[in-house]
Amino acid sequence: MKNFLKSFSPMSFVFAALLSMLAASPATASNSELPKVRVLTSEGAFVLQLRPDVAPETVDNFLAYVDKDFYENTIFHRVISGFMIQGGGFTEDMSRKPTDAPVANEASETLPNLRGTIAMARTQNPDSATSQFFVNVSDNDFLNAGVRGPGYTVFGKVTEGMGVIDRIAGVDTRRVQGMADVPSSPIVIKEITRLDAED
Repeated sequence: MKNFLKSFSPMSFVFAALLSMLAASPATASNSELPKVRVLTSEGAFVLQLRPDVAPETVDNFLAYVDKDFYENTIFHRVISGFMIQGGGFTEDMSRKPTDAPVANEASETLPNLRGTIAMARTQNPDSATSQFFVNVSDNDFLNAGVRGPGYTVFGKVTEGMGVIDRIAGVDTRRVQGMADVPSSPIVIKEITRLDAED
């Protein structure tokens, strides 16, 4: 044991510390370069940081809708207090917008459905997500991959404006055209826009 300890000189510890710093710096740089979008709603705005490093197809799909202004004047059509708020598929008159082809499920243990994360909505088919998304208002572990099946793909998180999410989650809801949990007064997504890296 003494010989083992002697083999680590003070310079060895310095070198090890430098290696550790170098290993950490790319992660910090990549974190600052992760894409962000601003979601402007009738209740205020919030910012999302997306994770193409974990869910690349899902982020590409979401940004494709953003870039063609698909989300303008869509609504949060399903709001459940203490659970989540869901939107991105219907207009104010409850008409469903036509979408592109669905994307493969990329649910990962790396990104669980924690409070403040954004995930893709889908049907019972794991690979059916198109434009609709939801923001988790609570830690929803049962939506994670492997808990009750394939799980729901988390692809980012709220970095600013969680108060807006909570405000939307607390609105009164009703049943409309056979759909439950629809806000009594429409919560409109006015626009979703990309933010520059420095924003």
